[in-house]
Amino acid sequence: MKNDKKSATDPRILRTRQLIRDAFVDLLQEMDIEKLSVNRIAERATINRVTFYLHYRDITDMMEKMADEMIENIERIVDEHAPQFEDAAKDDGWPVLVKLLEHFADHSKFYRVVLASRRTPIFTERLLKLLSKLVSAKIESLELENSLSQAGIHKEIAIWYSSSALIGTIVSWLRNDMPYAPHFLAKQFSLIRAYSYNDLI
Repeated sequence: MKNDKKSATDPRILRTRQLIRDAFVDLLQEMDIEKLSVNRIAERATINRVTFYLHYRDITDMMEKMADEMIENIERIVDEHAPQFEDAAKDDGWPVLVKLLEHFADHSKFYRVVLASRRTPIFTERLLKLLSKLVSAKIESLELENSLSQAGIHKEIAIWYSSSALIGTIVSWLRNDMPYAPHFLAKQFSLIRAYSYNDLI
């Protein structure tokens, strides 16, 4: 437990993992993931193989841990900002989504590669799972289950549809170099949802 706590806070460890992550992202922009190797990542990160293996078992383990960290960061944003937006007006869009989009914009190089390149599905799959949870929570918080039922819409299918539309919008936004501000994009998503589906999903 102590070692885990130290690894989460030790600046040297954090710096090394950041170097590895940056190297991974840079190399993914240059070659297919099948051509990646620990040697190439270590060389680009200006570390040796031994140092890499102190942090990760192999490239698969590295991606799994990076995906875990990505989800932890996003969940931290949701946990921090969701409570203050609980009473926000529905016509103000989805304020927490604005915060998430701002996070994606601040780390656009990483997200553009791991989400928008189709080379690393583990990141997209993890994000889709999290977005499904957020959509489900939104449906419950707005007490839309009865409305969905009355409209003949199964809640599970509504969650699948909305979360897939959301991640598709985010990926397209990243692929197109984020031509819209986070607040504008979040508002547009809410307007489209309301216009197309009577604000049910």
